[in-house]
Amino acid sequence: MKQFSDLLFLDIETAAAHKNFEELSERMQKLWTKKAAFLRNPNELSPAELYGQAGIYSEFGKIISIAVGYFKEEEKGFSLRVKDISSHDEIEILTEFKTLVEEKFKSKKLRLCAHNGKEFDFPYIARRMIINGIEVPKTLQMSGKKPWEIPHLDTMEMWKFGDYKHFTSLDLLAAILNIPTSKDDIDGSQVNRVYYEENDLERIAKYCKKDVIVLAQVFLKLNQFPAIENDDIFII
Repeated sequence: MKQFSDLLFLDIETAAAHKNFEELSERMQKLWTKKAAFLRNPNELSPAELYGQAGIYSEFGKIISIAVGYFKEEEKGFSLRVKDISSHDEIEILTEFKTLVEEKFKSKKLRLCAHNGKEFDFPYIARRMIINGIEVPKTLQMSGKKPWEIPHLDTMEMWKFGDYKHFTSLDLLAAILNIPTSKDDIDGSQVNRVYYEENDLERIAKYCKKDVIVLAQVFLKLNQFPAIENDDIFII
């Protein structure tokens, strides 16, 4: 698996930028109300009641955890190393992630991999960096690059095999590839509640790391490699 030594797997967890709709500025309340009018809303909830979904959108949300994983060559093969960067301070998370990709993983060949990363994780991180006044690292810069010059891999795109209309969740891929689920405690739809109502960032960080483990295992299966054994997975 030496060909995968320049890969950094990642997953992000996000929440609404504020606990309640009422904490938004008047200007942002108006803009969220406009956004909420286009959301699927079968129960006819008010914009304030829909605000729990704001974490999905980089303009109204914030990153509370980024988990990363990478393969490390060992004497008897390869292991998977996983860590998280979690904080109530988004600038702290983004700054540490930027340092990570620019200094520890400074190889020009570094590639980022996420599930639906091209539609969510990668642009979300880049947008939040711009909002917070942080220079976007080269691995996330898209401007002026040809598609084959962008160092991003996406397991959902890999599974599509060119079928642009097909969406498959990471959990479904894990199930059909016989990989244990990361959703044995919480799932993405519960993160905002766990963060603001239970104040349990550690629980969210743990879930985020589980997603990275599943992501790496799915990536291996999609490339027709055996999954890494649990004894070779390390949380650092």
